[in-house]
Amino acid sequence: MKISVIGLGYVGTVVAGCLARMGNDVVGADIEPRKVDLISQGRSPIVEPDIGEILAEQVATGRLAATTNVTAAVRQADIVLICVGTPALPGGGLELAYLERVSEQIGAALRDHPGAPIIAVRSTVLPATTRRHVVPILERVSGLHAGADFGVCVNPEFLREGSAVSDFYFPSKTVIGEINRASGDMLAKVYEGLPGEVVRTDLETAEMVKYTNNAWHALKIGFANEIGTLCKAFGVDAHRVMDIFCTDRKLNISTAYLRPGFAFGGYCLPKDLRALLSAGRHAEVTTPILAAVLPSNDLQIERAVQAVVATGRHKVGILGISFKAGTDDLRGSPVVELAERLLGKGFDLRVYDRNVNLARVSGANRAYIVERIPHLSRLMVESMEELLAHAEVVVVGNASEEFGELPHLVADGQVVIDLVRVGRQQAVAGVYEGLCW
Repeated sequence: MKISVIGLGYVGTVVAGCLARMGNDVVGADIEPRKVDLISQGRSPIVEPDIGEILAEQVATGRLAATTNVTAAVRQADIVLICVGTPALPGGGLELAYLERVSEQIGAALRDHPGAPIIAVRSTVLPATTRRHVVPILERVSGLHAGADFGVCVNPEFLREGSAVSDFYFPSKTVIGEINRASGDMLAKVYEGLPGEVVRTDLETAEMVKYTNNAWHALKIGFANEIGTLCKAFGVDAHRVMDIFCTDRKLNISTAYLRPGFAFGGYCLPKDLRALLSAGRHAEVTTPILAAVLPSNDLQIERAVQAVVATGRHKVGILGISFKAGTDDLRGSPVVELAERLLGKGFDLRVYDRNVNLARVSGANRAYIVERIPHLSRLMVESMEELLAHAEVVVVGNASEEFGELPHLVADGQVVIDLVRVGRQQAVAGVYEGLCW
């Protein structure tokens, strides 16, 4: 396949060399003559294990060339990979001048292109950048239509400095955001034979995945460092603690808890986090990441309150009030807190949770109800049907299996705010919504 790589910085150099080594005819383009000259000589403009040898080998075979002429590089390509930098602005945004300039050059080249190439954005850009910035420029300059006359994809890279070549050839996943199926089909052929799942999705999701990856990695490092700092203050071996922590592949190093939804609750998580923060303060250890967890969690409850307020309706029904489906435990339930705040704002509230039967609960849970929320019994109804007959707004508070039928039971005009996404249906504004999905 004929591929052009626009931008020969860190990512572009690695991508160009590795794709050539896979048997493709690759032309790399950059406005800096020094980079182009180095690659044309089979030398690397970056310091990265193995890439120097790959470039020398591929230039010698004739499968890799470099040029400062973007137009010429695009006109011969089946696939154009945009790998230009998107530097950070002082306010935290992105500088898109390089991307926009390259998009104009590619658009000009498309006017005389003999085929219908795929333009794939591999640069790191925020969601909607490709659809709102790149595509309009390509269409305006070329006079052509994206998805019909040329394809558009987003193809984020997940290359780490120091292991970029290995990461390219052994990816955990390949993400292709596509403007249409044909665009994604063409780009997917480039990565045939590489391990890892090929994920096909829309442009914006593909753009967001890269930021989600990096934010998660940053959070993991910060979390580990804060735990390590606490461990050192307590006289505990931090590496031993984290080694043991990482042996749990069911909850700790897994997909567990990584599903956007409502606030966490229960007896253990809030209590233990507060205790750890208190111990840290006594040890004079500052842990801003850990300290932000509870305020962030409380903000999620407030978002739910405001979502109900925004409907402009008065009669509200809550499905599931225990902190987790399949339990009657109300201690620390964020849904109880939500109910309290809604009552405080004057909403006419009803609650249904078949696991919370006030005549059956006992022990600490019964004491919690009697002492903290005795008025709850007046709000409880016996069935989901009774709640639906009352509610103008239905709030799904936990993921009880029976609530999965809710989308088929609500009447026209009822609004559903699903805090946990009990089904897989898509959000519809003003009809069926979640807080963060």
